[in-house]
Amino acid sequence: MYNLNEQPFKKTFTNNGPWPVKDVMTMKVKESALANAQLLDHQLCFALYSTSLAMTKLYKPLLGELGLTYPQYLVMLALWETDQQAVSNLGAKLALDSGTLTPLLKRLEAAELVSRQRDAQDERRVVVSLTSAGKKLKQPAARIPACLIQSVTCDVSEISELTQRIQQLRDQLRSAQSHEDIP
Repeated sequence: MYNLNEQPFKKTFTNNGPWPVKDVMTMKVKESALANAQLLDHQLCFALYSTSLAMTKLYKPLLGELGLTYPQYLVMLALWETDQQAVSNLGAKLALDSGTLTPLLKRLEAAELVSRQRDAQDERRVVVSLTSAGKKLKQPAARIPACLIQSVTCDVSEISELTQRIQQLRDQLRSAQSHEDIP
């Protein structure tokens, strides 16, 4: 993958001397690009991270009215899409490990929004289902996306395109992780 010990660019030697003008200019451009690449605001990861934080802050008061946290809202969205899912399926869909997902589900169960039951066919499998209160919460939650769209200057098609591009990036990163030895 990446070797942080490698030189970012090689010295090239020609008949005109060790650093011809064009190579010196190229090197300065590369040095400048490398320096700029290390600026915080030039980091894709930071742009995504800080945007996620800003989005979560925007969701907080809207979800507070429903008695949900943002991660709980994601669980509910997944269950409103497909009810009666195995915990393992929910974890895969939401990219959450069981150590994170189980406490979320316990809190949702304590709030009587979901129920968890062992699968009769396979005792190792736990199935999560919406309760009637969890199903009823879907209607008031339906206004949340519209509230968020009103908060940004993008129209729906731009948001949809951006979402698709971010999903493609996520899928590419996941693919890269599964094909590389990333420490």
